[in-house]
Amino acid sequence: MNRSITQTAFLKPPSEQLMRVAAYARVSSGKDAMLHSLSAQVSYYSEFIQRHRGWSYIGVYADEAKTGTKEERENFQRLLSDCHAGRIDMVITKSISRFARNTVTLLETVRELKGLGIDVWFEEQNIHTMSADGELMLSILASYAQEESRSASENQKWRVKRNFEEGMPWNGTMLGYRYMDGKLFVQPEEAETVRLIYAYYITGMGVTAIMKTLNRNHITTRNGNPWYKSSVMKVLRNYAYTGNLLLQTTFQEDHLTKRTLINNGELPQYHAENTHEAIIPLETFSAVQTEIERRAAKYTHPVSKRAIYPFTGLLICDICGKHYRRKITATGPVWICATYNTLGKAACASKQIPEETLTAVTAEVMGTDAFDAEALHSKITAVRVAEGNTLVFCFNDGTEAVKRWTDRSRAESWTPEMRDAARKKTQERGEQ
Repeated sequence: MNRSITQTAFLKPPSEQLMRVAAYARVSSGKDAMLHSLSAQVSYYSEFIQRHRGWSYIGVYADEAKTGTKEERENFQRLLSDCHAGRIDMVITKSISRFARNTVTLLETVRELKGLGIDVWFEEQNIHTMSADGELMLSILASYAQEESRSASENQKWRVKRNFEEGMPWNGTMLGYRYMDGKLFVQPEEAETVRLIYAYYITGMGVTAIMKTLNRNHITTRNGNPWYKSSVMKVLRNYAYTGNLLLQTTFQEDHLTKRTLINNGELPQYHAENTHEAIIPLETFSAVQTEIERRAAKYTHPVSKRAIYPFTGLLICDICGKHYRRKITATGPVWICATYNTLGKAACASKQIPEETLTAVTAEVMGTDAFDAEALHSKITAVRVAEGNTLVFCFNDGTEAVKRWTDRSRAESWTPEMRDAARKKTQERGEQ
């Protein structure tokens, strides 16, 4: 009896495909309590995703933003970018208002992610956007959130208008004063700093020189921060130091954009006299305003279009977090940290990079014979400038390349003009 044996190939069970899950969190102000809330949200979602079977933890994208209506939230945009790059399958967020209060923005974003096959789960409302009724529920709830935002905005405007009519200050956080029970009271030590700034300016010092003098003498702003040109100018322009108030000089466009606009007559302004003790006499304040206008007329040049260079917006200082900017020096163009350039080495001990060196190192990292700006922008998202002459190139696929650069020798850094000057000095010494 013949027997036939048939070999059967059994398929291996498919390996479990993990769902790649990320979370988005946001708080609406920089107050300590709110920042604690943000930290708590980040911790909660990190633990929640990592302990869920079948999920792969991608990360928590968190923003500290003033409103939920703006699309320019940095980490929100980074989240969308990673979704487009195919790194995420589902996004978890606490509620609709954390994602956006603007119905149009919310639905556009949800549809954009839905088109990529990405589900958004709003935990508080228990809505999954990939479900059949998800978008309908979102439309209803988002419209409610937007109307709630409009109503809150109108109530706030009414309160502010009433305070303006009664001559109450809007901003109680200015240097030199403390705000208590609707009144401004002089803070003596800070008031001396205000008087010093006015005295410096009226005697001929420029805003940059005042800034550097204050920082060199370890005199800080009200919040304990170093001075910048903008913060010095803000003090010099503040009419409230005369003991009078000019109210509603700015206003918010609407409850959706929250954009602050200069009031050029769109709304009434309120002038309240002798509302609090003056720090600067009105005559001194007026003299400073006249001097500001005189210097502006003398030194302001016609505005030219800002030049955009290949590394503009890409170089980030690893020490202070500011961007590098291009600067022309006696030895040629260099890239320098904005903090170092403005406040000096005491504020940021970073180093400037010759542009020639930067382009050569970049070409080497990119594997090209010569520097290619187009290739740079298509593959690199950022270049971190770290200590020890180190550049960290961040590629858009998530990888990094670390490269060290060497300083130019003294001979290489000398221009023909510098060599001529040195030669003349040597000759003069020989003739003596």
